[in-house]
Amino acid sequence: MKIAFFSSQPYDEQFFIQHNATEGHELTFFPAQLNNLTAHLTQGYEAVCVFVNDVLNEEVIKIVAGHGIKVIALRCAGFNNVDLKAAATAGIKVVRVPAYSPHAVAEHAVALLLTLNRKTHKAYNRVRESDFSLNGLMGFDLYKKKVGVIGTGEIGRAFLNIMLGFGCEVLAYDPFPNKEVEAKGVKYYSLQEVLAQADILSLHCPLTESTRYLISEQSLAKMKQGVYIINTGRGALINSKDTIAGLKSGRIGGLAMDVYEQEDKLFFHDLSGQIIMDDVISRLLTFPNVIITGHQGFFTSEALTQIALVTLANLKAFKNGEILKNEVVFK
Repeated sequence: MKIAFFSSQPYDEQFFIQHNATEGHELTFFPAQLNNLTAHLTQGYEAVCVFVNDVLNEEVIKIVAGHGIKVIALRCAGFNNVDLKAAATAGIKVVRVPAYSPHAVAEHAVALLLTLNRKTHKAYNRVRESDFSLNGLMGFDLYKKKVGVIGTGEIGRAFLNIMLGFGCEVLAYDPFPNKEVEAKGVKYYSLQEVLAQADILSLHCPLTESTRYLISEQSLAKMKQGVYIINTGRGALINSKDTIAGLKSGRIGGLAMDVYEQEDKLFFHDLSGQIIMDDVISRLLTFPNVIITGHQGFFTSEALTQIALVTLANLKAFKNGEILKNEVVFK
């Protein structure tokens, strides 16, 4: 198959070329984001392979369908950037990678929490300047803290297992409780109960209409003063403007994000020589108790290997007319 990759990075090319050696697909890599301005590049291809910030709205899908695209292969788990109804209408199949390495994202969430709490990033910079003082670096024990885990899919389960290892009390929320989680002694609570009790909240749920702005002015008002919030899910789970108010009031004691609602204009690009025009993220970066990483939670060799293998397997199944076990269907 002739496949056009969008939002490609050097590591995408490395892993996909390596694992395509036995598949024989014709791969073309475009660093540009797929949107209405770049959709013309799909002319002559049978499939597009896209990532989290590519835009596949109704307009784009109509364009690529007109060019003969038959399948959209997401090299990620989330699919909120795809208009599934438009794809179904156009007769385009949508497939994804439902689980590449849940441990990669879960471990990054833990790394963010530990860094935010124990301020190791600040200590590192101090020591490099021969400043060995400890003032301002105090954290707290994670042991016996109440950790709210929102979403207990594979990533959420991997994260809560680590938190149990730290001796934390895990409070879980998910519309669909998992028996494996309950077998570990973790109790499920209502969302309101988790928000009210948690010392630390970690978001691992998909972005849907019901979870959009899960963290907002209204929900923050129900949380403990000084709550720590970790988001490695999707940017729009958090209303970033409301978190600024929460940080200023002290309601939020620490905030760590690997995702951001407007990240498509920022993440995966070197903007070090430019002025950031996004006032919200610029303001967030001024807080000493905020850590932001550029959507790197997935970024391990194991995860990239799995992403390449599953994506190529999805495309092979489509080519061979087989059942698409990782298809995303409009409902």
